[in-house]
Amino acid sequence: MSEQINMIELVQHIAGITKADAKLVEQVLQHEQTFINGAQEDKNGEVNIDSDELVDYILSRPGLKSDELTVERILDAEMDYLMDKGIAGYID
Repeated sequence: MSEQINMIELVQHIAGITKADAKLVEQVLQHEQTFINGAQEDKNGEVNIDSDELVDYILSRPGLKSDELTVERILDAEMDYLMDKGIAGYID
């Protein structure tokens, strides 16, 4: 993401909405970034992320103690935050 994101604000926002522990939110976001950084670009230079693959990847990380629903809620809250800020959106 080229836009600057206030990570403290983002983590607090997500934790407030999901009631998840801020440390868990940080872990999920770090694993998400690692997954995205390793994703392949298509011929147009875009990266398409399958949300199920992303959740499975995050849940498979050692030391992460969470469940699928919590991880999905964290990722959904992050996307809502980024869309509200005009930084991200969904591609149909």
